[in-house]
Amino acid sequence: MIAAQASQVGVPPPDSLRRAIREVFSRSEFRWEDSRLVLHWLGTLWLGFLDWLNAFQKTHPTRFALLLAVAIVALAAILVHFVYIALRILPAPAGRPVDDVRAHLTRAVELAAAGRYTDALAHRFVALVLQLDARHVLRFRPSKTPAEYVGEAQVGAEDRAGLGALVSALYRHVFAAVPCDATTYATLGTLADRVGERVAPR
Repeated sequence: MIAAQASQVGVPPPDSLRRAIREVFSRSEFRWEDSRLVLHWLGTLWLGFLDWLNAFQKTHPTRFALLLAVAIVALAAILVHFVYIALRILPAPAGRPVDDVRAHLTRAVELAAAGRYTDALAHRFVALVLQLDARHVLRFRPSKTPAEYVGEAQVGAEDRAGLGALVSALYRHVFAAVPCDATTYATLGTLADRVGERVAPR
């Protein structure tokens, strides 16, 4: 009787509604899983791993000691690598010593004398950036790209263009592996000297 009345007013019968709702909520996207089940599963895996370690230690004490030593060495290597990355990312201390600039300039001279002009160019650029950092026209950070210094440097248009030319050469020779000869290196070194000498402290 109710189904007949419902069909007369255009409302689907209750059985078809229940069937449609049941079909919709039976789909995979409506199946919720309790997060406690996942935690319980992870806990079971961890306890099983500990049981396996205990059994392995009892049955193979020598191999267990070797496995433990390898794990300790791997953990130490991970920690050392983490500290190295952290030191590279963390901001450099204020008041960077001039010796850093001299060290890069000395290394650039040594590399250029050995004919390694591309490597020398990289050190020459870092020395220039450190000089500009000491004059407070930009901030040196190992995590920055060379191009970032061009936009950041508080210098005139001519010096910005010179710095941009050095960065372009750096990308071309260091990153794109285009050979750098003695003449090109001498020209870029002169340009770096000109920019470094003209920028006044702020």
